[in-house]
Amino acid sequence: MRTRAVVVIVVLLAAGFLAVVLSVTQGTSGMSTHKALRVIWSVASGWQAPDIAAEDITIVRDIRLPRLLLGMLVGACLAVAGVVMQAFFQNPMAAPSIVGVSAGGALGATAAIMFGLDFWLWRISSVTSSAFVGAVTVTALVYILSRRGGRTPVGVLLLTGIAVGSMASAASSFILITFGQGQMDRVVYWMLGSLAAADWAKVQMIWPFALVGCVLVYLYGRDLNVLLLGDEQAHYLGLNVEHVKLGLLALSSLLAAAAVAVAGIVGFVGLIIPHITRLLVGPDHRWLLPAAGLAGGVLLALADVAVRLAGEIPIGIVTSMLGAPFFLYLLHKRREYEM
Repeated sequence: MRTRAVVVIVVLLAAGFLAVVLSVTQGTSGMSTHKALRVIWSVASGWQAPDIAAEDITIVRDIRLPRLLLGMLVGACLAVAGVVMQAFFQNPMAAPSIVGVSAGGALGATAAIMFGLDFWLWRISSVTSSAFVGAVTVTALVYILSRRGGRTPVGVLLLTGIAVGSMASAASSFILITFGQGQMDRVVYWMLGSLAAADWAKVQMIWPFALVGCVLVYLYGRDLNVLLLGDEQAHYLGLNVEHVKLGLLALSSLLAAAAVAVAGIVGFVGLIIPHITRLLVGPDHRWLLPAAGLAGGVLLALADVAVRLAGEIPIGIVTSMLGAPFFLYLLHKRREYEM
């Protein structure tokens, strides 16, 4: 299984390189692969060859590279968060949005757009900042309301997340309907998820969460394996279940919140990628987590290339079109298993 996991990770790295080439070469200003690689080298080294136009460097450096990196970071965050949530709830249908992250982010972004909040926080727009604050706040509220006698029962957390998420979605709809006044299209477009507004400021906002969050989650790899045995068995094996769950919930929520804040709601990545990579590398989280992170980044980078070729449609539409049939397949297989 270890050899198979290594092969899968190598293949994903190769796919990532392909995604980089496609992302840099595709666009309104076409560019050959050889030229694109030379432009990337010029951007990285600071040395400009005489036959490379300054316009090409600007396109790659300021438009395509930040969009590529943002897509990969968002995909990795959502995929890793999805792996954690499925182990946390011991449910293959769990996704990062299950604890209200997406609904909270949508509420924050909707409020910022509708009420005309105009501020910048460390070069991050009010919409992005408000979405992140909303996502983290709603998740924290879900956790606080789920506490029972010093414990956080998984079933209570799940139901509380659904209830609070529904309330946040209702609040977003109320604000949208009441204060729409010409901004409704902008809110709907944000909720569908997009990388069209990618820039280096958003990359700088998400990469610390992605790097630190993914590394810390990986350090929980053995604990995640133990959690799969059930809370009671994990406790008998010496695991401080409540502390581990709190750490995992916080990390996965921050990863998902950062992704939602910079890209909007990108559905199904945190659901389908953990399943696909689990089939490929097995259930050991020490291999599953890096494989899922790579696969999520590659998927979103390739999906972004597809939406650019299709005329700049929201990327959430593409991921939903891919994820919904897979979700139905999972439901069908699970029903067969239960019967």
